[in-house]
Amino acid sequence: MSQKVLVVAALAASALAAACVSEQTYKAEVQQADMYQQKSALYEALNAKLQTEINADQAQIRQLQNEVRLTLIDEILFPEGGWQIHRKGEETLSKVAPTLSTLKGKRIVVEGFTDNVPIGPALKARFPSNWELSSARASDVVRFLVARGVPPGSLAAEGFGDSRPVASNDTPQGRAKNRRVEIVISGVDQ
Repeated sequence: MSQKVLVVAALAASALAAACVSEQTYKAEVQQADMYQQKSALYEALNAKLQTEINADQAQIRQLQNEVRLTLIDEILFPEGGWQIHRKGEETLSKVAPTLSTLKGKRIVVEGFTDNVPIGPALKARFPSNWELSSARASDVVRFLVARGVPPGSLAAEGFGDSRPVASNDTPQGRAKNRRVEIVISGVDQ
């Protein structure tokens, strides 16, 4: 018996046990079970495709209440200090693009982040700050995903620079964690 059938059966049984439940309440609970299954299926699909990257601590997938969040460290996507996706980044994104291209009614936001080290002289003319660099990285990922069949109307790019660190910028390891791209799929539980 599928997980969905079990969840729906459990919800129906609990509704009967609680006496009369309105049809509206029942439908809402069935819809919630469907959304949970969708989120789990998306998580499992991405997890299966990125197992190598996850095992190498280059990718992380999290299920949150209303979204699935895929985090990729910058070095898997870009050359050091770069903003254009390199070959390994194309290979990695090509693994997830088919799954993302099948999502209907979901919003996919690609968020770019950097550490707090100022832009070097070679990049300063193109990117005045980390904010612009993070935006360029997110935009390049969006362009790549569109080229691989992800509907452009579901995609957006946002750059946050060093404003949302996930680790301390006082160590090389912390700075490495802060240099990342996150692909946020929302509308999974709506």
